[in-house]
Amino acid sequence: MTDFFTMQPGETAPPLPAGPVLCTGTAAMRRIHRFFLWAYSEAPGLVRSAAAGDTARAAYVGEVLGNFDKVLHLHHEGEDLLMYPQLKERAPACALHVGQMLEQHRQVTQRLDAIEPVRLRWMSTADAESASELAALYEDLSAVLNVHLRREVTEMMPVADRVMSEKEAAAVGQHGVKALDKRFMVGYLGMVLATNPPADRKELFKEIPPPVRLAYKLVGRRMYRKQYATLFPGRPVPETL
Repeated sequence: MTDFFTMQPGETAPPLPAGPVLCTGTAAMRRIHRFFLWAYSEAPGLVRSAAAGDTARAAYVGEVLGNFDKVLHLHHEGEDLLMYPQLKERAPACALHVGQMLEQHRQVTQRLDAIEPVRLRWMSTADAESASELAALYEDLSAVLNVHLRREVTEMMPVADRVMSEKEAAAVGQHGVKALDKRFMVGYLGMVLATNPPADRKELFKEIPPPVRLAYKLVGRRMYRKQYATLFPGRPVPETL
Protein backbone atom coordinates (compact mmCIF):
# COMPACT_ATOMS: atom_id res chain seq x y z
CA MET A 1 0.00 0.00 0.00
CA THR A 2 1.41 3.40 -1.02
CA ASP A 3 2.08 5.82 1.82
CA PHE A 4 -0.27 8.83 1.57
CA PHE A 5 2.62 11.16 2.36
CA THR A 6 4.41 10.67 -0.97
CA MET A 7 5.40 13.37 -3.43
CA GLN A 8 3.40 13.39 -6.64
CA PRO A 9 4.78 13.89 -10.19
CA GLY A 10 5.66 17.51 -10.81
CA GLU A 11 6.10 18.39 -7.14
CA THR A 12 9.49 19.44 -5.82
CA ALA A 13 11.02 19.83 -2.38
CA PRO A 14 13.45 22.57 -1.35
CA PRO A 15 17.10 21.60 -0.80
CA LEU A 16 17.83 20.23 2.66
CA PRO A 17 20.09 22.39 4.83
CA ALA A 18 23.42 20.86 5.78
CA GLY A 19 23.77 19.31 9.20
CA PRO A 20 22.15 16.67 11.37
CA VAL A 21 18.50 16.05 12.12
CA LEU A 22 17.64 18.06 15.24
CA CYS A 23 14.01 17.12 15.91
CA THR A 24 11.27 14.64 15.07
CA GLY A 25 8.82 17.13 13.61
CA THR A 26 8.01 15.02 10.55
CA ALA A 27 6.79 12.07 12.63
CA ALA A 28 4.67 14.32 14.84
CA MET A 29 3.18 16.13 11.85
CA ARG A 30 2.22 12.87 10.16
CA ARG A 31 0.26 11.85 13.26
CA ILE A 32 -1.87 14.97 13.49
CA HIS A 33 -2.31 15.14 9.72
CA ARG A 34 -3.69 11.60 9.66
CA PHE A 35 -6.37 12.76 12.09
CA PHE A 36 -7.29 15.78 9.95
CA LEU A 37 -7.44 13.66 6.81
CA TRP A 38 -9.83 11.27 8.55
CA ALA A 39 -11.94 13.99 10.17
CA TYR A 40 -12.57 15.94 6.99
CA SER A 41 -13.15 12.88 4.84
CA GLU A 42 -15.93 11.98 7.29
CA ALA A 43 -17.35 15.50 7.75
CA PRO A 44 -19.66 15.61 4.69
CA GLY A 45 -21.18 12.23 5.55
CA LEU A 46 -21.68 13.26 9.17
CA VAL A 47 -23.64 16.31 8.05
CA ARG A 48 -25.78 14.16 5.76
CA SER A 49 -26.38 11.66 8.58
CA ALA A 50 -28.78 14.06 10.30
CA ALA A 51 -32.29 13.80 8.90
CA ALA A 52 -34.00 17.04 7.94
CA GLY A 53 -35.49 18.55 11.07
CA ASP A 54 -33.40 16.45 13.49
CA THR A 55 -31.97 19.40 15.39
CA ALA A 56 -30.64 17.22 18.21
CA ARG A 57 -28.44 15.25 15.81
CA ALA A 58 -27.43 18.40 13.90
CA ALA A 59 -26.47 20.15 17.13
CA TYR A 60 -24.36 17.20 18.28
CA VAL A 61 -22.58 16.66 14.97
CA GLY A 62 -22.17 20.40 14.45
CA GLU A 63 -20.49 20.82 17.82
CA VAL A 64 -18.02 18.02 17.07
CA LEU A 65 -17.24 19.46 13.63
CA GLY A 66 -16.83 22.92 15.15
CA ASN A 67 -14.23 21.53 17.55
CA PHE A 68 -12.41 19.89 14.64
CA ASP A 69 -12.44 23.23 12.80
CA LYS A 70 -11.01 25.00 15.85
CA VAL A 71 -8.21 22.46 16.20
CA LEU A 72 -7.35 22.84 12.50
CA HIS A 73 -7.32 26.63 12.78
CA LEU A 74 -5.06 26.57 15.85
CA HIS A 75 -2.79 24.02 14.19
CA HIS A 76 -2.20 26.30 11.22
CA GLU A 77 -1.93 29.38 13.43
CA GLY A 78 0.85 27.68 15.39
CA GLU A 79 2.74 26.90 12.20
CA ASP A 80 2.30 30.45 10.91
CA LEU A 81 3.71 31.90 14.13
CA LEU A 82 6.23 29.33 15.32
CA MET A 83 7.43 27.36 12.29
CA TYR A 84 7.27 29.13 8.95
CA PRO A 85 9.06 32.36 9.96
CA GLN A 86 11.87 30.21 11.39
CA LEU A 87 12.12 28.08 8.24
CA LYS A 88 12.24 31.15 6.03
CA GLU A 89 14.99 32.71 8.14
CA ARG A 90 17.10 29.61 8.77
CA ALA A 91 16.67 27.91 5.39
CA PRO A 92 16.34 30.74 2.83
CA ALA A 93 16.30 28.27 -0.07
CA CYS A 94 12.84 27.11 1.02
CA ALA A 95 11.26 30.60 0.87
CA LEU A 96 9.23 29.76 -2.25
CA HIS A 97 7.82 26.63 -0.64
CA VAL A 98 7.07 28.54 2.55
CA GLY A 99 5.05 30.98 0.47
CA GLN A 100 3.10 28.12 -1.10
CA MET A 101 2.29 26.61 2.29
CA LEU A 102 1.15 29.96 3.70
CA GLU A 103 -1.09 30.47 0.68
CA GLN A 104 -2.62 27.05 1.26
CA HIS A 105 -3.20 28.03 4.90
CA ARG A 106 -5.00 31.14 3.65
CA GLN A 107 -7.20 28.97 1.45
CA VAL A 108 -8.06 26.73 4.41
CA THR A 109 -8.87 29.74 6.61
CA GLN A 110 -11.08 31.15 3.87
CA ARG A 111 -13.04 27.89 3.78
CA LEU A 112 -13.31 27.63 7.56
CA ASP A 113 -14.69 31.18 7.65
CA ALA A 114 -17.30 30.23 5.05
CA ILE A 115 -18.23 27.06 6.93
CA GLU A 116 -18.81 28.68 10.32
CA PRO A 117 -22.09 30.57 9.70
CA VAL A 118 -23.56 27.69 7.69
CA ARG A 119 -22.65 25.18 10.41
CA LEU A 120 -24.27 27.32 13.11
CA ARG A 121 -27.41 27.82 11.04
CA TRP A 122 -27.67 24.10 10.31
CA MET A 123 -27.20 23.21 13.98
CA SER A 124 -30.28 25.21 14.90
CA THR A 125 -32.52 24.37 11.92
CA ALA A 126 -31.30 21.00 10.52
CA ASP A 127 -32.90 22.08 7.24
CA ALA A 128 -32.02 20.22 4.04
CA GLU A 129 -30.73 23.30 2.21
CA SER A 130 -28.23 24.18 4.94
CA ALA A 131 -27.15 20.54 5.20
CA SER A 132 -26.49 20.32 1.47
CA GLU A 133 -24.50 23.58 1.52
CA LEU A 134 -22.49 22.56 4.58
CA ALA A 135 -21.65 19.10 3.24
CA ALA A 136 -20.43 20.66 -0.03
CA LEU A 137 -18.27 23.16 1.88
CA TYR A 138 -16.67 20.37 3.87
CA GLU A 139 -16.03 18.39 0.69
CA ASP A 140 -14.25 21.41 -0.77
CA LEU A 141 -12.17 21.86 2.38
CA SER A 142 -11.27 18.16 2.39
CA ALA A 143 -10.00 18.43 -1.19
CA VAL A 144 -7.72 21.34 -0.25
CA LEU A 145 -6.43 19.53 2.83
CA ASN A 146 -5.67 16.37 0.86
CA VAL A 147 -3.12 18.39 -1.08
CA HIS A 148 -1.82 20.66 1.66
CA LEU A 149 -1.40 18.07 4.42
CA ARG A 150 0.56 15.78 2.12
CA ARG A 151 2.80 18.48 0.65
CA GLU A 152 3.58 20.03 4.02
CA VAL A 153 4.92 16.70 5.26
CA THR A 154 6.85 15.80 2.11
CA GLU A 155 8.25 19.25 1.28
CA MET A 156 8.58 21.26 4.49
CA MET A 157 9.01 18.92 7.42
CA PRO A 158 12.37 17.45 6.33
CA VAL A 159 13.66 21.04 6.41
CA ALA A 160 12.06 21.70 9.79
CA ASP A 161 13.73 18.58 11.21
CA ARG A 162 17.13 20.10 10.42
CA VAL A 163 16.67 23.70 11.53
CA MET A 164 14.33 23.50 14.54
CA SER A 165 15.00 22.09 17.99
CA GLU A 166 12.82 19.44 19.61
CA LYS A 167 11.56 22.10 22.03
CA GLU A 168 10.59 24.43 19.17
CA ALA A 169 8.83 21.64 17.28
CA ALA A 170 6.90 20.66 20.40
CA ALA A 171 5.79 24.28 20.87
CA VAL A 172 4.22 24.23 17.40
CA GLY A 173 2.15 21.20 18.36
CA GLN A 174 1.14 22.65 21.72
CA HIS A 175 0.05 26.01 20.35
CA GLY A 176 -3.49 26.88 21.36
CA VAL A 177 -4.12 23.76 23.42
CA LYS A 178 -5.20 25.88 26.40
CA ALA A 179 -7.89 27.47 24.26
CA LEU A 180 -9.61 24.12 23.71
CA ASP A 181 -12.26 22.62 25.95
CA LYS A 182 -10.58 20.09 28.26
CA ARG A 183 -13.54 17.71 28.08
CA PHE A 184 -13.29 17.70 24.31
CA MET A 185 -9.52 17.25 24.37
CA VAL A 186 -9.40 13.96 26.28
CA GLY A 187 -11.93 12.38 23.92
CA TYR A 188 -10.25 13.96 20.90
CA LEU A 189 -6.99 12.26 21.91
CA GLY A 190 -8.71 8.92 21.36
CA MET A 191 -9.56 9.90 17.78
CA VAL A 192 -5.98 10.98 17.07
CA LEU A 193 -4.65 7.71 18.47
CA ALA A 194 -7.20 5.64 16.54
CA THR A 195 -6.35 7.24 13.20
CA ASN A 196 -2.68 6.30 13.50
CA PRO A 197 -0.89 2.95 13.15
CA PRO A 198 -0.16 1.08 16.41
CA ALA A 199 3.53 2.06 16.54
CA ASP A 200 2.70 5.74 16.08
CA ARG A 201 0.01 5.54 18.78
CA LYS A 202 2.60 4.36 21.29
CA GLU A 203 5.10 7.08 20.34
CA LEU A 204 2.42 9.75 20.48
CA PHE A 205 1.22 8.60 23.89
CA LYS A 206 4.77 8.78 25.27
CA GLU A 207 4.97 12.45 24.28
CA ILE A 208 1.78 13.42 26.12
CA PRO A 209 2.21 14.92 29.64
CA PRO A 210 1.54 12.37 32.41
CA PRO A 211 -1.58 14.16 33.77
CA VAL A 212 -3.18 14.04 30.32
CA ARG A 213 -2.30 10.36 29.91
CA LEU A 214 -3.95 9.64 33.25
CA ALA A 215 -7.06 11.65 32.34
CA TYR A 216 -7.31 9.74 29.08
CA LYS A 217 -7.06 6.37 30.81
CA LEU A 218 -9.61 7.34 33.46
CA VAL A 219 -12.25 9.05 31.31
CA GLY A 220 -10.95 9.97 27.85
CA ARG A 221 -10.97 6.49 26.35
CA ARG A 222 -14.57 5.96 27.44
CA MET A 223 -15.56 9.41 26.11
CA TYR A 224 -13.91 8.64 22.78
CA ARG A 225 -15.76 5.34 22.41
CA LYS A 226 -19.10 6.93 23.31
CA GLN A 227 -18.56 9.83 20.91
CA TYR A 228 -17.49 7.58 18.05
CA ALA A 229 -20.50 5.30 18.56
CA THR A 230 -22.80 8.33 18.57
CA LEU A 231 -21.26 9.82 15.45
CA PHE A 232 -21.19 6.52 13.56
CA PRO A 233 -23.95 4.28 14.93
CA GLY A 234 -23.49 0.67 13.90
CA ARG A 235 -19.80 0.96 13.06
CA PRO A 236 -17.21 -0.92 15.11
CA VAL A 237 -15.26 1.54 17.27
CA PRO A 238 -11.62 1.62 16.07
CA GLU A 239 -9.07 0.39 18.56
CA THR A 240 -6.91 2.83 20.45
CA LEU A 241 -4.69 2.67 23.55
